[in-house]
Amino acid sequence: MSSFPHPKGYVCYRAATPLTIDGNLNKPEWQNAPWTSYFVDIEGSAKPRPRFRTRAKMLWDDNYLYIGAYLEEPHVWATLTEHDSVIFQDNDFEIFIDPDGDLHQYYEIEINALNTEWDLRLVKPYRDGGPALNEWEIPGYKSAIRIDGTLNNSTDTDKGWSVEMALPWEPLREFANRPAPPQEGDQWRINFSRVEWEIRIEDGKYVKVPNRPEDNWVWSPQGVIDMHRPEHWGYVQFTHQPSGTVRFHPDLAHSLRAWLIGVYYAQRTYFETHKKYAASWEALGVSTHGVKGLSAPPLLTLTAEGYLVTAVRWARGRKTEVWHIQQDSRLWQER
Repeated sequence: MSSFPHPKGYVCYRAATPLTIDGNLNKPEWQNAPWTSYFVDIEGSAKPRPRFRTRAKMLWDDNYLYIGAYLEEPHVWATLTEHDSVIFQDNDFEIFIDPDGDLHQYYEIEINALNTEWDLRLVKPYRDGGPALNEWEIPGYKSAIRIDGTLNNSTDTDKGWSVEMALPWEPLREFANRPAPPQEGDQWRINFSRVEWEIRIEDGKYVKVPNRPEDNWVWSPQGVIDMHRPEHWGYVQFTHQPSGTVRFHPDLAHSLRAWLIGVYYAQRTYFETHKKYAASWEALGVSTHGVKGLSAPPLLTLTAEGYLVTAVRWARGRKTEVWHIQQDSRLWQER
């Protein structure tokens, strides 16, 4: 059963003053916020490097999580103007946030170059039945776009467009199961995506190239063309310390989390063949050896809904952490 690399990490510093959301990422408040690495193909480094560069940065204060992004683009265009449209039918920028990292109850926000926004909440990933709740809104949300060129003008060449957002903590707190705003050192799961369509110019207008799928460029690669695998999202680590003074700390439970996700996928495969879940590690064909820091062999229990896996790992100070995963991919640590 294969594992996967530790996702990307980012240290998010406090904003010195509240930000005016106007799409300008060159204002002084943003200067001490580091950029993420440039986005890669959603499937990872085995795929070609994206045609245009994209990167993002973050700040926070007591009221908002601030997100900025710059998308290189020689032809900036957008068509959708209605809130909660399926924004990725245009070129767009997307944010995915899972505050407690349990792979359930997460948020998605998409925005195009017209500043048209689609916000929704996923009860659980589509692979596990969703659903996506389009009626979810993020009151107090602010956003702005700045075009480095001209919008929907095929007669010139643009440089790109920038996105600036302020996401209030209050609506994110509902399913966070943890403090919001975060405390020192807290880590939330987050990822960014850019959808890019190949276009051509016909009669002075931008037209998508027929029968050509969109490109998906992301910060922390997913391994497959599916943003709704939250186990691959990156980590944002919050701090009150001065900019540039804090190192990102990898998730010490990553090895166990990766193993539990492997069990989940092994059970999915088993169920497809046998129409039931495996009741033992031997039947599932999964080894419990090689997982770092376990204090006892993991337990696999069948339940009325499916199954529950429980694993206990040693943490700092010789304390233990109890972790679970179940048939709908919910993965959580007991608190």
